[in-house]
Amino acid sequence: MISSQSPQLIGEAPSWLEAQEHVSRLAPLDRPCLVIGERGTGKELIGERMHFLSRRWEGPFIKVNCAALSEDLLDSELFGHERGAFTGATERRIGRFELADKGTLFLDEIATASMQVQEKLLRVVEYGEFQRLGGEKVLTTDVRVVAATNVDLPSRAAEGEFRADLLDRLAFDVITLPPLRARSGDISLLADFFARRMARELAEDFPGFSPSAITAMETHAWPGNVRELRNFAQRITYRAISEGQTDPIRFDPGALDPFASPWRPAAHLSASSPTKQAPEPGSDPPPVVSQPAPLSDLSFDDQVHLLETSLIDQALAATQGHQGRAAERMGLTYHQFRGLLKKHGYGKGAGKAKSDPKQPIRSL
Repeated sequence: MISSQSPQLIGEAPSWLEAQEHVSRLAPLDRPCLVIGERGTGKELIGERMHFLSRRWEGPFIKVNCAALSEDLLDSELFGHERGAFTGATERRIGRFELADKGTLFLDEIATASMQVQEKLLRVVEYGEFQRLGGEKVLTTDVRVVAATNVDLPSRAAEGEFRADLLDRLAFDVITLPPLRARSGDISLLADFFARRMARELAEDFPGFSPSAITAMETHAWPGNVRELRNFAQRITYRAISEGQTDPIRFDPGALDPFASPWRPAAHLSASSPTKQAPEPGSDPPPVVSQPAPLSDLSFDDQVHLLETSLIDQALAATQGHQGRAAERMGLTYHQFRGLLKKHGYGKGAGKAKSDPKQPIRSL
């Protein structure tokens, strides 16, 4: 729960660097703030960075996921409880606000907190005062609150689903994180970083990603953002290494969905779901076919680039990297093939066909 060093934040896209600059300006001010972003965009990492760039960096950094606990449990987790406050409360419990004294409390998924918990948060954010569940004594704490959510809180407040006065107190300033699809160039950088980490875990060299794999990853929408990309990059890396592949890793659309299988259980249908016609008695049920997650719509140039790099990768893999034989396999002259390699940047930069697997990672 308590970290000892600032997290590593990787990225060079202008939108990402802009967000980091915003954090750097806001961190020294001892005020509550909100971090907004889609799932997997790194809200918790930003909260940690906010703490370690603040004057509270030597104090505790405590994290609480508000969505993971029921109303009573969240109340007890945040503010503590007295013995006998509820069934099973056999001892006094110190809450997170007490534990985070002189430090930072990161409240993830703040929009899921109940109105009752929001009311208590309002008081502790404003005055630093609270009471344990089942207690009468008013306690004080010195905590900076950094809250995070993936929903639009002003609209929730307008609908009466979030306290407007609490929103006013939390929103001294708001950091909105860009989704991965808006961070041009960072996808290949992050995928390379995560894949190298997996290769080190397997005590193997990372062969790099093929240009077609990089193109496919950079044009995918990544609805799960960095978390989804990390899982995918590490998944295809461990699969390739465990199969003994030494060539640059090619894109595997099937690996986008780890649940993909012809034997995947049928999807659960809710009461509101349309009813499907039952099969004829005695007939075999239709097979359950899981389709891999689709790539985002590509432009014509991207489709041509992906097709050409895929063909190059296949030819090089089939000829153990021999360019002359690869050219023959594709029905091209050697000079035509070399022109394609130059066109698509083979041998230049991390992840290309001839990149150094030990090339250092750039990070911020």
